[in-house]
Amino acid sequence: MAKTRKDSIKGLRETLIKRRDALRAALDGDLSQLREFQSTTGDVVDAALDTAQDEISSQLAEVESRELASIRIALQRIEEGTYGLCEGCDGKIPLARLQALPYATTCIQCQREAEKSGHSAGHAIDWSRIADPSAGDDYRLTDFDVNVS
Repeated sequence: MAKTRKDSIKGLRETLIKRRDALRAALDGDLSQLREFQSTTGDVVDAALDTAQDEISSQLAEVESRELASIRIALQRIEEGTYGLCEGCDGKIPLARLQALPYATTCIQCQREAEKSGHSAGHAIDWSRIADPSAGDDYRLTDFDVNVS
């Protein structure tokens, strides 16, 4: 029996939920490390290594929060019945693309056009926020003394 698009979307929903939960756990760890940041009293090399590690941790938290926001939007679109529809042309996003990038909001052609014109396709997202409304979390990266550009 062939798998229908609806069945595939149900499977993708489960994938998104698992990834969301994994990101939440990782992000909670990253945020707790940022909260517990303390100046070291070691030598200059130790201080430099600690600073580099803190920078990497904050960058990872930012990347993870972006993905988490994209997953939240994808799950919302599933609930609304608009998941899998391109925000650029309203056509169906191919299942192969959704399986590769489950939170894609545009077809490949519209994404290419958006990249050529220098615009991002889809929703405008405030990337300075780490937010997950379903978990009741709402943080700003600046709350953790991180450089936000």
